[in-house]
Amino acid sequence: MIGRETLDNPRAEPAAVRRTLADIARLNALFGGTRAVLDALEPVFTRACDGQRATDNVRWTLLDVGTGSGDIARAAARAARRHGIDLTPVGIELNPTAARAARAGGVRSIIGDGNQPPLGPRSVDVIVASQVLHHLPRTVAVRWIASFDRLARRAVVLADLRRSRVAMAGVWLVSFPLGMSGVTRRDAVVSLRRGYTKREFNGMLGEAGVPAVARCRPGFRIVAAWEPCVPSTKS
Repeated sequence: MIGRETLDNPRAEPAAVRRTLADIARLNALFGGTRAVLDALEPVFTRACDGQRATDNVRWTLLDVGTGSGDIARAAARAARRHGIDLTPVGIELNPTAARAARAGGVRSIIGDGNQPPLGPRSVDVIVASQVLHHLPRTVAVRWIASFDRLARRAVVLADLRRSRVAMAGVWLVSFPLGMSGVTRRDAVVSLRRGYTKREFNGMLGEAGVPAVARCRPGFRIVAAWEPCVPSTKS
């Protein structure tokens, strides 16, 4: 693994974690992190509601792996609501301070990670993992991707960073006028160094055996989304 980020340490100083989470949420909003996930979810929500009556009560669950402060999970719930879907987000977060921040924002959060999520096969409608996989060794990331495919009923969305020297220089420069902390500034560069090329991301998807192809998105993001192949229950 390249470097170490504040959020890699479950025992990181709480004030530093809270500041980092606030900075990440702003970066997500300004530079495509949130939009990358929502754009991947939009067709899923649209297809699900085709043929539904306006009076139908559609309830889904979303598992946000590495939820941070819960900013993307909350944005997904708002987007689902526009399609008539009552989406309940649940976060998994390794850092206790981050889990508390997500709960404070209205996202129920479990302390843990993607190694052993407390869920059975096809037990959640949607799984999102945004900017999480680059924190993991490749073999672990592949295992997590395969497990997400088994757990989700309707969709899996993976969103991460595309490695780029231009992006590293850019985030360093914009961090100053945005008033980001020095810790976040360093961590953002480390995150981009840990990011993926499209070929690398596709390689992990292939190893995990999932039917998805990575796509590059604005803001040096890379996204893969797919609908799991749910076995038929018919005899």
